[in-house]
Amino acid sequence: MPRVVDEEARRAHIADAVLRLAAKGGLHAVSLRAVAAESGLNIGSVRHYFDSQHALMRFAMRTTIDQTTARLVKRREAMGSLAEVSPEEAVDRLTEFLSELLPLDERRRTEITVLVEFLIAARANPGLDDLAREAVQGTVTLARRIVDAQARSGRYEPRDPEIEAPRLAALIDGIAFRTVLQPDLTTPEECVAVLRAHLAELTRPVGDTQV
Repeated sequence: MPRVVDEEARRAHIADAVLRLAAKGGLHAVSLRAVAAESGLNIGSVRHYFDSQHALMRFAMRTTIDQTTARLVKRREAMGSLAEVSPEEAVDRLTEFLSELLPLDERRRTEITVLVEFLIAARANPGLDDLAREAVQGTVTLARRIVDAQARSGRYEPRDPEIEAPRLAALIDGIAFRTVLQPDLTTPEECVAVLRAHLAELTRPVGDTQV
């Protein structure tokens, strides 16, 4: 009997190969032939699912965005209600939640490295711009939800969400991009410490006069 192939699993397997190649050598290293070699498939099998390098890159980026979003949703569910915990515990939980967007392990480092490569490529390739905008805007949207939730709770000093949401998103992106571009300059521990310090300032309780 012919072997039944799980097409979604095969496409995901190929996407993983794209991510590894892009993380190691940039998007210019991603070709159908290189992906075939990296994934252990013949080039005909790769072409069966993707007819061009462009299609490969879009699928890999789409997969990365979707996987990151799914992990964030799972972490958000596990985080529980911040209204029921102390401000210190809220900061701890938010730090752990948002650390999903920092390159603290090999998986996240690979994804963020590819994101940087993808954003650079999208500047000259309009066919990638929609996914690039989605990835960047996704961090701002997430930050806005956090800032809005803090404001609704009434527990924290009032903040302008039009300023604080882009500020938080820029901090996360800045830490992440700096770390993958110059890994020797920033440790994972420093990434988390910077994020935690900002969240502690952002979630200062009403009446706290600490400077």
